[in-house]
Amino acid sequence: MEVPMRVGKRRAESGYTFVAVLIALALIMLGLSIAGPLWSQQIRREREQELLRIGSLYADAIARYHDTSPGSLKQYPVELHSLLLDTRFVGVQRHLRQLYTDPVSPGQAWATVQDTEGRIIGVYSRSGDTPLGSGTRMNPEFASAKHYSDWKFIAKVKS
Repeated sequence: MEVPMRVGKRRAESGYTFVAVLIALALIMLGLSIAGPLWSQQIRREREQELLRIGSLYADAIARYHDTSPGSLKQYPVELHSLLLDTRFVGVQRHLRQLYTDPVSPGQAWATVQDTEGRIIGVYSRSGDTPLGSGTRMNPEFASAKHYSDWKFIAKVKS
C-alpha cells in the first residue's frame, strides 16, 4: 500500500526574503559606489602628503651632505646612494636611513635634478598625474605645477 505524501501549505510570504536581500544588496552597492571615489581621493591625498614628506627628506639630506663636506670645497652627491653612507669621513656618516621609492608612482625611483657638474642638487617624482593641491598650502612654489613631476625638491644650502 502506498503512503500518500503530505504536501504542506505554501506560505503567503514566500519570496519576500529574496526581494529583501536584493534590496539590501542594492543599497550596499549604492553606498559603496558613493564611498569608493571618496576612499580613492583619500588615498591620493595621503600619497601626496607622503611625497611632500619624502621629497623634503631628500632635499634636507642633500643639503646636509653639501654643508658637511670636509674642507673648503663643498660638493653635492654624485648619486643618491652616497646619502646612505658618506665615505668622505673616517667614521660612519649617514644623511638618509634608506632610499625611498616614489609614493605617487610606487616602485619607481626618484628622478634627480643635477647641476652643471652632474651632481645631484634635488629630486622629483616621475609621475605625470595632476596634483590634488593639498601640497600647495605647505609649499606655495608648487601652486603653478600641473603634474607631480613639476614638484622639484631642491636642497637649500647654507651660503
